Amino acid sequence: MTILADVRSRTRGWHRPSALAAAVLAVVAVLCVIAMLVDQRTLAGAPVWAKPFKFAVSGAFYFAAWSWLVSLLPRFRRTANGLTNLLVVIFFAEYGLLVFQAVRGHASHFNISTPQDAAIFGTMAAMIAVLWVATLVLTVLVMFTKVPDRASAWAVRTGAALSLVGITLGQLMTSPTAQQLAQWRTGGRPDMVGGHTVGLADGGPGLPILGWSTVAGDLRIPHFVGMHALQALPLLAFALVALASRFPRLRDDAVRARLVLIGAAGYAGLIGLVTWQALRAQSIVHPDAMTLGAAAALVAAVSLGSWAAVRVR
Repeated sequence: MTILADVRSRTRGWHRPSALAAAVLAVVAVLCVIAMLVDQRTLAGAPVWAKPFKFAVSGAFYFAAWSWLVSLLPRFRRTANGLTNLLVVIFFAEYGLLVFQAVRGHASHFNISTPQDAAIFGTMAAMIAVLWVATLVLTVLVMFTKVPDRASAWAVRTGAALSLVGITLGQLMTSPTAQQLAQWRTGGRPDMVGGHTVGLADGGPGLPILGWSTVAGDLRIPHFVGMHALQALPLLAFALVALASRFPRLRDDAVRARLVLIGAAGYAGLIGLVTWQALRAQSIVHPDAMTLGAAAALVAAVSLGSWAAVRVR
C-alpha cells in the first residue's frame, strides 16, 4: 500500500470539508513562504506575509484535528458536520480579508485608521464571535465522544475544552491599551484599538517566524498555547499507546488515562503561567524569578503526579 493510499484508508471517515481545508491551508502556507521571499515588505517590524503564513499553519492543524474529532462522535453527527462546515466558511472568509490587507500592506487586526480598515476589522471580529460560538457547541458535543481507549477519550475532551479556553484568551488582545485610552481622553483618535504586546507598542523585536515579543509581554502566546491543546493532548495519548510496547506498565489503559489527565492539568497550568507572564509585561525569553519558580513548581507537580500514576495499581 502506498503512503497516500494508507492515509486515505485511515481518514476515510473523517469530516471531508475540514480535511480538505487543512490540506488547502498547508499548500497556502507554502505559498506564503514563497511570498515572503518575493515580497520583502514589512509591517510593524515583521514580514507582511508572516501573519498569513502563521494563520495558514495554525488553521491546517485546527481543521485536521476537528475533521478527526467529528468522526468520533456517536451522536449529533449531522449537527457537528454542519457546525464544522460553518467553521470552514468563516475561517476562509476571515483569511481572505487577512490576505487582502496583507496585499495592501495594512494591518488586519485592531486597525481602525481608515473607515475601510475599521469595517474590515469589525467584520473579522464578528466572524470570530460566530466561530467561537460554533466551537463552543462542538466542544460540548465532543464531551459525548465514546472512544474505547479511556486515555484517548480524556485527551479528546480535555484538549477540546482547553483549546476553547485558548481561543477565548484572544479576547484579551481587543482591549484598548493605556496609550490608546489616553489618546481618546485628549480628543485624539488612535489608529489601532487593542494589541498583542503588553508594556510596549506592537512592532518591537520578536522571535523569528513566531514574532512573539522578546522585550515585553505578548498575549499571542497564551492564545497559541491554549488553542493547540486540541493537538497536543491527543498526541500525548497516541505517544503513550506507542510506548506501551516497550513499557509494560503503559499497557494498562487506566495508567494511560491517569497520565493524560495529569498532562491536561499540566497543560492548563502552562496556559495559566504564560498568560500570567504576558499580563505582567514580561517577555517569554526573559522570565523573572517568580516565573521560573512557578514553572519549576508546575514541572515538579506534573512529574510527581506522573510517577504516582505509574506506580499506583
